[in-house]
Amino acid sequence: MERSSYPSDLTDEQWKLIRPLIPAAAPGGRHRSVDMREVVNGILYLNRNGCTWPVIAARVPALGHGVVLFQAFPQRRDVEDNPRCAAGQGAQEGREEEEPQRRDHRQPEREDHGKKGVCGYDAGKKVSGRKRHIVVDTLGLLMAVVVHAANIQDREGAMLVLELLKGKFPRLKKIWADGGYAGQLVGWTAKAGGWLLEIVKRTDRLPKFVVLPKRWIVERTFGWLGRYRRLSKDYELTIPSSEAMIRIAMINLMLHRLAPG
Repeated sequence: MERSSYPSDLTDEQWKLIRPLIPAAAPGGRHRSVDMREVVNGILYLNRNGCTWPVIAARVPALGHGVVLFQAFPQRRDVEDNPRCAAGQGAQEGREEEEPQRRDHRQPEREDHGKKGVCGYDAGKKVSGRKRHIVVDTLGLLMAVVVHAANIQDREGAMLVLELLKGKFPRLKKIWADGGYAGQLVGWTAKAGGWLLEIVKRTDRLPKFVVLPKRWIVERTFGWLGRYRRLSKDYELTIPSSEAMIRIAMINLMLHRLAPG
């Protein structure tokens, strides 16, 4: 029996873009019989609606295939990079793809999993959980993501995510960040990648709220990610799973930009 379609399902044009990134079937044994488009639709359904894996068992022909494909996401860096450059998203919107970048972090509310998974205690905010550090371009598109325990300081988390940029964006010259990253990180960034880290500081002298240059870009990206209910809290037991969910949400967003449904 054919199932009814869902708003999160891929269109034909979107499937053409994502199909080359699907891992090939393992050699040997029977030929792959499951519809991989349906498997991807199941993963997107889970990511968008915030349900659990057993809930989509009736929507995915083989739940095990969905789990295997999802587990492959953290190990495949081309899945993270390819959708961003496959159809020239930056060129499509009339911008250089490697303009100065913006980075920031956010600490999602932690779903209680007992002692499972890696987490820590943030003494400043007095909460336990993890932090999400992301780097985005001037369009707000994801370039790198690192999820780590909340007890790691913001500057150390910044080093972790900036390490992922090395050798991948040769034209990158400038990175913007907020005042929480001032200090030694500026010198470290210049030494590590030859980048200029420019701190956009908030001022309390202004009589009313104003949008400061560049600071809003990464906040908008967090707003986009927040529309995916699986990311509304930190539901994942492992850090690779948490990072993969963020990448999947961004891939879905970019697919809808490249091939609007």
